[in-house]
Amino acid sequence: MTEVAHTGSPILYLGFSLLVVVFLLLDFVLLRAKGQHKVPVGEALAWAVVWFVAAMAFAGWYWWFVDGTHGREVANAKTIEYVTGYLIEKALATENVFLWVTIFTYFAVPPEFQKRVLLYGVVGAIVMRAILIYLGVLLIEKFDWMFYVFGLFLLATGVKMFMFGDQKPDLATNPVIRWIRNHMRVTEAYDGERFFVMKDGLRYATPLFLVLVLVEVTDLIFAVDSIPAIFAVTTDPFIVFTSNIFAILGLRAMYFLLADMAERFHLLNYGLALIVTFIGVKMLIMDIYKIPIPWMLGTVFAILAISIAASLLRPAGDTRKGRDA
Repeated sequence: MTEVAHTGSPILYLGFSLLVVVFLLLDFVLLRAKGQHKVPVGEALAWAVVWFVAAMAFAGWYWWFVDGTHGREVANAKTIEYVTGYLIEKALATENVFLWVTIFTYFAVPPEFQKRVLLYGVVGAIVMRAILIYLGVLLIEKFDWMFYVFGLFLLATGVKMFMFGDQKPDLATNPVIRWIRNHMRVTEAYDGERFFVMKDGLRYATPLFLVLVLVEVTDLIFAVDSIPAIFAVTTDPFIVFTSNIFAILGLRAMYFLLADMAERFHLLNYGLALIVTFIGVKMLIMDIYKIPIPWMLGTVFAILAISIAASLLRPAGDTRKGRDA
């Protein structure tokens, strides 16, 4: 098979970006039309299915396009790379979702306000990931040894996730929140979905603004963790960009689908740690042995399935009793 490094073009990037803008505008319109409301599981499931179908429909179109421009063999390989990258980014985004649950619980954010915060969070995540992907591609194209840097980073991240997988972040001492409270006036109570309000001629931030800032910060942190992971699958910028964006677009639906079930998947963090470690090792040994992408896809899927099944078969209470004993 002829090696094809780039399958994108300026027109494809522009077309895909416009498609994403249309998706986000529709989301904003629907949000405004429905008003403040708690997102039920049925609605969240429906949107999760819509985003997954959209991602797979794009995979089908992408295969057809590459088949016509580069041939069937390249189309098959590139489409597998896209699906594998999408699955990895979707899996790693789960940890982000669980952290959002912690943030919303700590700040006691009413369910009807969460949807707007997450929509802005998704927009911020898309912008940040686009910038990080661009920088990552530049580094890899200029320095071949960046693969080893990414591999070591992912290996260290995976080990850290495995060691501290069951620890909750201490939001009371979060430096970002302390800085905001020290430099801005912040109200004690929420004021609807507003991020800022005027009181006695002075501008105040609401607690919802603090929540939004934390959501954006976590998006940035997890983008730094997950972007190197997809470069273990492909260095094609178009695949990296599109698979990441589709994974992010469905993140809000995933949150509302999993928010009430976070405790049930208490072993999933360890599965994600194993995935990150596996990807880091894959990058470090690439000059010795290149793990085929289909094997990588199967391994990631198997780890996810086993960690989810183990969580359901052994509830969190049973795990804690085992430790205490």
